[in-house]
Amino acid sequence: MKRRDFLTFAGMAAIAAPVAGSLLSFKSGAEQFTGHTFPELGYAFNALEPYIDAKTMELHYNKHHRGYYTKFVDAIKGTGLENQPMEVIFTKVSQLGEAVRNNGGGYYNHNLFWGNMAPQQKPMPETLKKEIEKNFGSVDGFKEKFGTAAKTLFGSGWAWLALGNDGKLFITSMPNQDNPLMDIAPQRGVPLLALDVWEHAYYLKYQNRRAEYADNFWNVVNWDVVDKRLKAANG
Repeated sequence: MKRRDFLTFAGMAAIAAPVAGSLLSFKSGAEQFTGHTFPELGYAFNALEPYIDAKTMELHYNKHHRGYYTKFVDAIKGTGLENQPMEVIFTKVSQLGEAVRNNGGGYYNHNLFWGNMAPQQKPMPETLKKEIEKNFGSVDGFKEKFGTAAKTLFGSGWAWLALGNDGKLFITSMPNQDNPLMDIAPQRGVPLLALDVWEHAYYLKYQNRRAEYADNFWNVVNWDVVDKRLKAANG
């Protein structure tokens, strides 16, 4: 891996993690397995209502995300990967087996997802807005393209905004728990914004209305975090 790429990935690791803090609705704290931590959520389960309901948040975080973390750390015990950054693991994930790819992706992707949402939304920073307008024409145009990626993905997976190796922003969707950092990605880059479109992320509230869930996502995006990820990826 080139030194510049590694520094970009290392910077992303710090930016991507959710902020720890008072959780109000539950007592579980961060768990540590060598270099890999299961993070605190950083806000209450009901903090994103009415757009994401408390029961979905509780199950999603405590069952699905924690399950990916547990299976991931089991898969890497004794492999030499215990203290390697996720961003480095993903550069060779095609060689590491399905358990590492699927559970490592599920663990990492959810870290980004929780972090790029917030109970109280602030305006989009001007630096991020300018980059989005340069790459997609307008903020509305970006939202439409991102929404289409989320709504039209067949089956389970994620929609992504990422910074490509060419320095340009791009939108993509990927199945299962894959992400743009992985060496199997058709277009590789640093993730800036993640939307989980697995059914467990929305079905209790929205049933089969994935499009409504994707549209409501814009009400809880933490643009400050997306902006910080972009700046970190740009060095």
